[in-house]
Amino acid sequence: MRTGKKKQPSYRVVAADARSPRDGRFIEIVGTYNPRTEPSEISIDNAKAVGWLRNGAQPSDRVKKLLEVSGAWEAFQSGRTAEELAAEQEAEAAKAAAEAETAGAEA
Repeated sequence: MRTGKKKQPSYRVVAADARSPRDGRFIEIVGTYNPRTEPSEISIDNAKAVGWLRNGAQPSDRVKKLLEVSGAWEAFQSGRTAEELAAEQEAEAAKAAAEAETAGAEA
C-alpha cells in the first residue's frame, strides 16, 4: 500500500485480498518500507509475516525481497512457527538491551 506525498513515497506492507485495489482495503499491516532514506528503512513484524505466509498469503515480488531482507522468508522456509520467531526476537532485544546497559556502565 503506497502512502506519502507526491514524489515522496513510503509503503505499508499489508495482508490484503487479491481483489482489493493497491491502496484499498486491507486486512492487517505487517510492516513498513521507506525507499527514500539511505539505506532504505525496512520494518517488518516477522511473526505476523510468517503467520500470513503459513495461512497461504502470496507475496508480490518486491514484498518477497523485503521479507528476505528482514529474515521472515527464511523463517517461513525453515518451518519455524510464528511463536518461535517472536520468542527469538524478544531474546535478541533483551540481549541487545543488556549489552547496551553493560557498555553504558563501563563508560
